[in-house]
Amino acid sequence: MKTIIKLIIAVIFTTTAMSSQTHIKTYSLTVHVTDLKSSKGVVQFSLYNTNGTIPDEKFKKYYLQKKSKITDTSSTVTFKDLPKGEYAVSILHDENQNGKIDKKWLYPKEGIGFSNMTSINLLNRPNFKKTKFKVAANKQIDIKTIYL
Repeated sequence: MKTIIKLIIAVIFTTTAMSSQTHIKTYSLTVHVTDLKSSKGVVQFSLYNTNGTIPDEKFKKYYLQKKSKITDTSSTVTFKDLPKGEYAVSILHDENQNGKIDKKWLYPKEGIGFSNMTSINLLNRPNFKKTKFKVAANKQIDIKTIYL
């Protein structure tokens, strides 16, 4: 009986010690978009945390994704509980709320944007390396919407 009690105490102590060691500090990332050409539709915010995930025209490689209403041609979301690391954000002004980048020829018909980029073209295409930033504390970033 004493052996069983000692075993139970040992398991409880080990579990408690392990859970206190595995606590990971997390942070919030607030993303703000202004100067949208209209308040029609929503803004889709896609968060990435892995090299090679941007560009992601079909939105299949993101880490987290949120949509937000537009008020007075601006929109904001907050991603919570993010572990320390490198992240990148892309946004889509999804005017028709279909969740995809609508195109006319090769160019998007709706506004798009990326962290750390104020313009894009054939010679300046977004990728994870160009758009990434570090999160090691609560952070806020602004993204410029680009209409082509």
